[in-house]
Amino acid sequence: MLTELSFNYSRILRGVAVLLLNLVFAVPLLHAQETKKSAAGGSTFTAKLMNLEQPTNEIFRYSTELHNGSSKTVVYELVAGLDPGWTISYKVDGSSVTSLSMEAGRTQNISIEIGAAASATPQKYRIPVKAISGTDTLLLNLEAVVKGSYALTFSTPSGKLNEELTSGSTKQIKLTATNTGTMLLSGLSFSSQLPTGWECSFEPSNVEKLEPGKSVTISANLKVPDKTIAGDYACTFTATNSNTNVQTAFRMEVKTSLFAGWIGMLVILLAVGIVYYLIRKYGRR
Repeated sequence: MLTELSFNYSRILRGVAVLLLNLVFAVPLLHAQETKKSAAGGSTFTAKLMNLEQPTNEIFRYSTELHNGSSKTVVYELVAGLDPGWTISYKVDGSSVTSLSMEAGRTQNISIEIGAAASATPQKYRIPVKAISGTDTLLLNLEAVVKGSYALTFSTPSGKLNEELTSGSTKQIKLTATNTGTMLLSGLSFSSQLPTGWECSFEPSNVEKLEPGKSVTISANLKVPDKTIAGDYACTFTATNSNTNVQTAFRMEVKTSLFAGWIGMLVILLAVGIVYYLIRKYGRR
């Protein structure tokens, strides 16, 4: 009986010892987990979309968040590593900034706008952006994928941007659209802004595809109304699609037609003749 009690007592002592050992090792482990959680909840610099794709002449716009996870107010300076010719701006509530003073626990939305260099070749560019404080450096690796450029010129083959017309006449004006970018232009359409009563039609009225470096000639058929007063008039022709819009302004000089001039001279001579006749007939009385 005594032997059995002694055996049970020994088992109880061993169990208590194991429990004490577990508690001793568990405290550092809990502390380590708590420290890790605290570190994970520290200051951060994140973006909703890290990778954007745009033509060379478009702006890359990133929506980012900067969080001050420290227990004090911190001033962050915003800097980026850019290739020559590239530009960057940081905007908070529509205003451009280069640094931020942030209270403890505060999160700030920052819009980052990056412009590619005109000479940038189509490829992926990595752009490191940093928020630097006196005690911390937060790194945000952005990616800008340049896929080429959209560009269009729209003018006359000779570059002449003025024409002479007569009242009541029609005039055909040749225009040339040239794809000067590196991307295919599709769905080009043409329109005009004219003085009241004037009319214009285009042949062709649209171009489905225009390859880089290629040109297409368009005829603008302009009609001037009868009795248009002689003088200078402004006309604008536009080539547009979903990626570009180019306008060409013309100065149109309207002159009175030769036939109308002769009619006017005859009317004047007839009026003078009638007055002379009346003076001769009734002037002696």
